[in-house]
Amino acid sequence: MNYDNRMADPASRRLAESVAPFEGEVMRAGGLSVVAALLWVVMAAAVANIFGALIEDRSTPASLALAVTVFVAAGALRIALEWRATDLLDIVADRLVARERRALVEAQDRLSPRASRLASASLGALLVDKLPHLAPFVRRYRPAALRVAILPGVLLLVSFSLSWTVALILLVAGPLIPLFMALVGLAAREASERQMAEIGTLSGLLAERLAALFDIRLLDARERMLAEFDHRSQRLRKKSMAVLKVAFLSSAVLELFSALGVAMVAVYAGFALLGELRFGAWATPLTATEGIFLLMIAPEFFQPLRDLAAAWHDRAAALAVASELAGIEAVPAVPILGSGGRPREALPVPRISLEGLSIGPLRFPDLAIGPATSIAFTGPSGSGKSTLVSLIGGLEAPDTGHVRIDGIPLAAGNADDWRGLVAWVPQAARFEAGTLQDILLDGAPEDVSRADIAAALALASAQDIVARLPDGLDTVLGENGGGVSGGEGRRLLLARAALSGRPVLLADEPTADLDHETAAEVIAALRRLNSAGTTVIVATHDLALASAMGRRIVLGGRREQAS
Repeated sequence: MNYDNRMADPASRRLAESVAPFEGEVMRAGGLSVVAALLWVVMAAAVANIFGALIEDRSTPASLALAVTVFVAAGALRIALEWRATDLLDIVADRLVARERRALVEAQDRLSPRASRLASASLGALLVDKLPHLAPFVRRYRPAALRVAILPGVLLLVSFSLSWTVALILLVAGPLIPLFMALVGLAAREASERQMAEIGTLSGLLAERLAALFDIRLLDARERMLAEFDHRSQRLRKKSMAVLKVAFLSSAVLELFSALGVAMVAVYAGFALLGELRFGAWATPLTATEGIFLLMIAPEFFQPLRDLAAAWHDRAAALAVASELAGIEAVPAVPILGSGGRPREALPVPRISLEGLSIGPLRFPDLAIGPATSIAFTGPSGSGKSTLVSLIGGLEAPDTGHVRIDGIPLAAGNADDWRGLVAWVPQAARFEAGTLQDILLDGAPEDVSRADIAAALALASAQDIVARLPDGLDTVLGENGGGVSGGEGRRLLLARAALSGRPVLLADEPTADLDHETAAEVIAALRRLNSAGTTVIVATHDLALASAMGRRIVLGGRREQAS
């Protein structure tokens, strides 16, 4: 049974989709927890028989031994079933969170450069801080919801078989709890959504300030930064306390009605056993055994409702996360061609041709780019230089026309193999976690030697960069290349391209924002790569770089201005 699929809002649908692959295991674990809870009826009957027999002076050693044996056996089985259900739900919850993380990262990784994507801080907050809130929904709320659907009805029938008065008390007190919990749940979800949004805001602020630490120190803005963090953290504290306030309120409502229900059963059973109340049972007055049994199952009637109330906030938090996921998925995606996986096979040194390419309002000229040639795409801002480089790299699909590799249209089926031949140098250098040597060897053949690394660094004019780093090739660079400048980062990426041996290099504005001397070194490195047999394709505003390439194509930008 899919409890949240009843609701039509996108968050509930998205949450149901997350749980759907594990529905069978969740239901199996929930069934084990239901059976474990029902064993309390057997245990309560055993205890009631023991004390009832002692009170009524009808006990025998054999009957007491049998009742104790039944109690112990049922208790041991209950513990085993609860342990198995908990273990199964823990495994499912971990798998669900891991699956959502993997799906989110893969979806973001496959977006084209033109697509709207999550900021790294928002993505990090969602992956690390928010997605784990899906786990308690599976661990606690789903089994609690299944127990609520079964246990109260069973216990109500058992109570009704002994006393219609006790059944009536439970029937009146029980439904009040879900009614008030539904009202409180609306506030709980809103509070959880506000808390999740504030977590994302604070994570984004932290990432932005960490990236700008040098500028903050330069501008002596430390106190202002600390004040901003204090303000945001206080906002998060208030929103977190609002969630706790709703949780305490719901707990108070729950305890009030469950305590009243159990107290009324106790009062009735006590007066009935004293002979003061002569109604409520069936053919005979209520016996001590029956009274004790009813007193023991009354709290168990309310226990599933209490479990559901305790897990209600887990549901609210999970819905808040699901709402964010649904919002991300509602944004139209522009994926790269292919799956983004590793190439299956090596292709020969390619000949590239462009035929009738257009995307959005941009249209591009037909071109043929031979092996080991160099070409620069220039033109005004908005003319599509970076877009054309992305199209050639298979990072997005054109609206019309084809990029052909040795006469074969570039498509989803061969895009991964094609990207295995392409080295990429973006305008903003980004580095993976690891040492500089690990970064340089990423994508390189396994038999690369230290001499090969030195030759690649020399080709990219990057020996001096490594020489001045504190640990040389063992230096760990930050994501944004902490310890090297923008131009130095691009030269290191050019060295990696040389080490990879890939026959095609795509570079987007490789000399942007560089001083004349650094730009000249980058241009020289590109020319040396081309002389070594690499096809070099660049998008640039830099006339010096464009002049250094073998061909220069000026893009007009719009369909009516195509050159």
